[in-house]
Amino acid sequence: MTARPTEQMRIVRLEVIPIALPFRERYRTASGELTEREMVVIRLHTDFGFHGLGEAVPLSLRGGPRLGQVASELAACGPLLAGADASAAQTRIPSAIRAWAWELLNRCRREHVGAQVISALDIALHDLAGRISGLPMWRLLGANGVRELGCNATLDAGDPGRVAERAARLWAVGYTTFKIKVGSGEDQARVAAVRHAVGDGPRIRIDANGAWTAAEATERLRELQPYGIELAEQPCAGIQEMAEVRSRIPIPIVADESVASLDDAKQVLLNRACDAATIKLAKVGGPLEALRIAAILPSFLSSALDGPVGIAAALHTAQAMPYGGYADRFAHGLATLGLFSKVYADPAGLLAPVVTPPPAAGLGIDVDDSALQEFRI
Repeated sequence: MTARPTEQMRIVRLEVIPIALPFRERYRTASGELTEREMVVIRLHTDFGFHGLGEAVPLSLRGGPRLGQVASELAACGPLLAGADASAAQTRIPSAIRAWAWELLNRCRREHVGAQVISALDIALHDLAGRISGLPMWRLLGANGVRELGCNATLDAGDPGRVAERAARLWAVGYTTFKIKVGSGEDQARVAAVRHAVGDGPRIRIDANGAWTAAEATERLRELQPYGIELAEQPCAGIQEMAEVRSRIPIPIVADESVASLDDAKQVLLNRACDAATIKLAKVGGPLEALRIAAILPSFLSSALDGPVGIAAALHTAQAMPYGGYADRFAHGLATLGLFSKVYADPAGLLAPVVTPPPAAGLGIDVDDSALQEFRI
């Protein structure tokens, strides 16, 4: 269903739904541990019955705002978008739709809301535009076609034996890249156990979430180097520290927490602090900002422990990122829905070693309203 170009359509309401998804097992990193993932699902409604889905995931373990603040800021954006003309989507011109979305997001940016809020609204506006125009989100973001995306399996910083058992199960179903959380103790034992479990073929990357000093990172990475480390993600918190480690260690250094904006990307480039960056939509402020960063800094995408809407949005965004460059060697970190015991939409097409975006208009997915109510908090 698409609207006729002669009909004017307006956004009338922003629905804000805070939920919590339960993990299968306690999820541990150097920053802390979680038993459930709090997030906010949003729906932008129009007067013609169309809606657009978005998702905001708080980054409170990394010092960001908690769920209540994110939900409150989203609710405050509702009146700023109410009455906005959605007719740009009827043009089916991707550049016009991106400009329309950017202008509406600026209304909320001027209120100094957080990146997670802007990300959710960016996703919802593009999903809405896709549903109105009948076009998939990847086309609205400027991609010319769809390609398959390799994804890594994510392993937490738990007991080495348990983590290795999970790695073996994931290797058996086709994952060939494994990201291991480190920085909380038993790092070498955990990496060694995973390498033993999966053999020499698969790639192993590690993520310290900025837990180490430059001296500690240098020592730890030298200890881990014999296990064939593909990359080290955010070994230190500071840009200068990362630059120091990069000058000492041959393992590629990838920024995560250090690149939360286009200005951050420029700083890590200026300081030669990393070889690439991993971008989380919630961290940087959505697909449009992610693409601006990827245009100047080799990048791949990863999950902030997103739900189905966030993962689907990232898969669409990846299609519009620069193709054939340095970062294309790296699998995206988007296969995290399997960490949850249950989610609010069918994850079948979103959880695999190799994935493509859902094929329908907009994000290509919809939610199970009964599940949303089950997880509502």
